[in-house]
Amino acid sequence: MAAEPLPLDEDIARALAGVTTATLTTVLLKKGLRKVWVRGARALRPGQGRRVGRAFTLRFVPAREDLATPASWGAPISTRAAIEAMPAGCIAVVDAMGVTEAGIFGDILCARMRQRGVAGLVSDGAVRDLAGVLGTGLPVWCGGVAAPPSVAALTFVGWQEPVGCGGVAVFPNDVVVADDDGAVLIPAALLHEVVAAAQEQERLEDWIMGQVEAGVALPGLYPPDAERQAAYAAWVRSQR
Repeated sequence: MAAEPLPLDEDIARALAGVTTATLTTVLLKKGLRKVWVRGARALRPGQGRRVGRAFTLRFVPAREDLATPASWGAPISTRAAIEAMPAGCIAVVDAMGVTEAGIFGDILCARMRQRGVAGLVSDGAVRDLAGVLGTGLPVWCGGVAAPPSVAALTFVGWQEPVGCGGVAVFPNDVVVADDDGAVLIPAALLHEVVAAAQEQERLEDWIMGQVEAGVALPGLYPPDAERQAAYAAWVRSQR
């Protein structure tokens, strides 16, 4: 059964908008999660900025000739129907099995997603109609560009169920953060503790960068030893 989309708390979204995906992978690694970076999903246009949202999942399987037809685009289970179910602020995460010889979405579908307030599209597959997709302004992270339509290589089978995208297990309503370094998955159950740890990590690294710019050598600084930890703690107190 398809999961009901959930909203993302505005304070959480705002906090994550200030955290890099690089920091998030470090924080998640410390919690034992290694497969959180979506392999093959690169920013379609560098400088798209950072996007944060709940995952709205879509899934393709290999093309089967009796199902993967242009007529299927008008079926009740179709990418078109899935887009109409997407809530504003979500990030569409599309499992295309890493297939990049057919475009899962083109300019018209991306334009409708943008109109519905979708925050971004992340996929290990490809898009088509590149100029048109870029023209929609929808931030996209994907595996490339291909002219053929999705049915040339894929069959769409549903939405809002667990998927595997770029080697990452993504469940509906997990949280996705995407920037120029790619897209990272935060499990919904770990969201609050990851946000707190990530904000602290960013603050620590800002302080470390200040030390580096002041000429401090890296050993004992990054990572900080006991002396540097004490200096950092004093700096934090001074900022309050």
